[in-house]
Amino acid sequence: MLRSENILLRAIEPSDLDLMHEWENNPAIWHLGRTVSPFSKYNLEEYIRHVEHDIYATRQLRFVIEQLNDPKKTIGYIDLYEFDPLHRRAGVGILIGDESERRKRYASEALRSLIRYSFHFLNLRQLFCYIPENNFPSKTLFSKNGFKESGILLDWLLVSGEWIPVIVMQLINHEKEEEIEE
Repeated sequence: MLRSENILLRAIEPSDLDLMHEWENNPAIWHLGRTVSPFSKYNLEEYIRHVEHDIYATRQLRFVIEQLNDPKKTIGYIDLYEFDPLHRRAGVGILIGDESERRKRYASEALRSLIRYSFHFLNLRQLFCYIPENNFPSKTLFSKNGFKESGILLDWLLVSGEWIPVIVMQLINHEKEEEIEE
């Protein structure tokens, strides 16, 4: 578990099934991933039952974002995906599924915890994310946490018949290099 002032990042538990089913089956966010159809409760239950929390084996890791000031209220997920141990990088995805908890800085706090975990525990060199060009809240979130725009993928997402460009953002861990240079 990763704890900060207002949130806890923890592993997925069987008790998360109903919220996961609700959030994963929201067609409004399917374009952000590779989902094109609903997940059954059975499939999600099997995922939870068999999820391996070894990022080196699965190349991905999902944390549940739990709010501490409301008795253990689950508000979203934060993921590492496309983990590449050779090149020491991973993608980051975040969802505050509970819409009433958006824009309260929980996503930023979760992202900072994940950055610390990624750079100090997993010893990653960089994190990256793909953000639809019109998703200003996500661009702001990642920018405020040190991510820099490094490119644009034109016509990357097809949303409601319209092609949307995606911005690639990266956060590179220069900490070890600075120690060596001193």
